[in-house]
Amino acid sequence: MIRARCHPALEAILPKPVPAKSALPDWFRSMPSESVADSLGGASVRTLKHCPPFIDALSTGILMPLAADLRFDDGHVSWDWDPPFLPDTALARAPVSVHVPEQASGAPLEDTILKFMNFWALETPPGWSLLFTHPLNREDLPFRTLSGLVDCDSFADGYVHFPALWLQPGFSGILPAGTPVAQVIAVPRDGSGLIVETMTDGQISVNRQVQEAIGAEPGVYRKRFRH
Repeated sequence: MIRARCHPALEAILPKPVPAKSALPDWFRSMPSESVADSLGGASVRTLKHCPPFIDALSTGILMPLAADLRFDDGHVSWDWDPPFLPDTALARAPVSVHVPEQASGAPLEDTILKFMNFWALETPPGWSLLFTHPLNREDLPFRTLSGLVDCDSFADGYVHFPALWLQPGFSGILPAGTPVAQVIAVPRDGSGLIVETMTDGQISVNRQVQEAIGAEPGVYRKRFRH
């Protein structure tokens, strides 16, 4: 369970984090379930709407929203947002900031690095961290949020902000408040580990059965393996 808290004076003006499964993008909801593939001689093929791993990635965890409308024009970004002054906090009053390019010296990051400001403190149960990453499978967004892992069981009273590469320097228009700027996934801190080995004869047999079943009918993963 992830617990999100904001300053009470901001509650009325802040978009709230939401479970990702409740905020699937419009393009996914409207896309067809089947499509004609010219490369296959006009055969009908099932689209991503039938792909459970793709859907589960879209809908896992929670989505963190952009706090306010951002207007982009001729390489400049502005906003019309006037949150109350809060003398009992050290919280920023701007919905976005920037990282200077030198902070990415030596890294393969050549685009402008914005920082979407977050006004929600997130808390996890003991032993759980939070992976903050770009909203999964959201290539439609004009930015790419960088990924970070934070121990939010101990860092429960701080704010995690979201650096992002701005991918469309010529973009003019508004990035609306509520746009998902990060997807947050809880991960157990002791859950890592890797064993590399070869298959036993029994595992080879089961492996073949799985591959044959997948090739024989659609939906095998969804019906037999997906929780």
